Amino acid sequence: MSRVLVIDDDASLRFTLEAVLSDAGLVVETCQDGPSGLTAFEARGADVVLTDLAMPDMDGMKVLERMRAADPSVPVLMLTAHGSERVAVAAIKAGAFDYIAKPFDPDELALAVRRAIDWRDLRLQNARLRTEAALGRMIVAESSALKRVMDVIARVAPKDVTVLLTGESGSGKDVLATVLHAHSRRAEKPLIRFNAAAIPNELAEAELFGHTKGAFTGAQAARQGYFQQANKGTLFIDEIGELPLAIQAKVLRALQSGEVQQVGGRAEIVDARLIAATNRDLVADVRSGRFREDLFYRLNVVPIRVPPLRERPEDVEPLVRTFVRQYSERYGMGSVEVEPSVVEALRTRPWPGNVRELENTVARLLALAPDERITMALWHSLSEGAPASAAVPHVAGDPGNSYPLRARVEGFERAIIAEAFDGAGRNQSETARRLGVSRPALIEKLHKYGLVGR
Repeated sequence: MSRVLVIDDDASLRFTLEAVLSDAGLVVETCQDGPSGLTAFEARGADVVLTDLAMPDMDGMKVLERMRAADPSVPVLMLTAHGSERVAVAAIKAGAFDYIAKPFDPDELALAVRRAIDWRDLRLQNARLRTEAALGRMIVAESSALKRVMDVIARVAPKDVTVLLTGESGSGKDVLATVLHAHSRRAEKPLIRFNAAAIPNELAEAELFGHTKGAFTGAQAARQGYFQQANKGTLFIDEIGELPLAIQAKVLRALQSGEVQQVGGRAEIVDARLIAATNRDLVADVRSGRFREDLFYRLNVVPIRVPPLRERPEDVEPLVRTFVRQYSERYGMGSVEVEPSVVEALRTRPWPGNVRELENTVARLLALAPDERITMALWHSLSEGAPASAAVPHVAGDPGNSYPLRARVEGFERAIIAEAFDGAGRNQSETARRLGVSRPALIEKLHKYGLVGR
């Protein structure tokens, strides 16, 4: 049910507005002045704000300015006295959704508020579609734990504030970074991703801040860094806790002043919003001297903890359905039936690898399904037999013609990587060398096939 925040210094008018809007099926909260209205908005939010234009201390124009700064996606309607239409037009130019002249017709008032709600719903739907297009799948948030997170994200996304996402690996921090960007004022500009754990320390500075030609051995051409690429947009630094202290100092400088220093070049000013994520305990790292305290406080403006999947079992079933659709299309399969008992078995698992582990498990089940059904017998063959890595057919054998080509190729690739990773003592650099691929490419495959943390 949509919520309307009414701000007016006239008690009798507040009573009337509450009655009219409540009769229209809306939840109404009333406040007697601008400051109390702003406090209520910050605490509980609203889908629409209806404010009087002429109020003592803080008038409607000031309320509009503050509301727009807090959340521009919330429409603000102005109540104006007869003869003040010129001021009302100025309010619309300043960002108000519409104005309603007093005395008003109750039906017209309710209609105007409904129109504002529809406008907001359409904007939020468009932002959600942009997010899902970027993700390649739907956003799943059925649990109360994740809904609370999404509510915080909806509030902070439109504001140019630094956000620190914390949580276990695979819990969905990268997805939420995409949501933050898609609902921000920078949504039309690029979202640039940088994984600090996937880049060797000696290259991280050049990757983040760019370099000039000849700045170091192998720098055959000048290159923009991730900060420059994210100018006017958003930079997402994943696993920021892995950055060495020297680079942390440069990130701090970029946050404080917007100044970015290329390797071998001059400083320049960059306007990029920063979203950071980590699975580390940065407070403990600050105490041990591994992470800069000043950078931590710069990052920790809005901390958001992403709950692990075991704390939100309600999300498992819709996630399974989402992944089944996604991978059945990828594998060239038709409509896939999942036995309810399989869904229940998946829902009750602890999932130490979180959403990423669940996704990889569903992908393996589909890859190994002899037909377009996921049965308990198939689930038992994976969960009660050998370790997950052995569930994929061994590289030396062909799983058979009943498997789609992509599933067979991915099964072979996973087995090859798993064998090389174990043979190299689970050392990423050595595994990459043996396979003849870059370390970042290897890390991407390790995450894709659920080989990290197994």
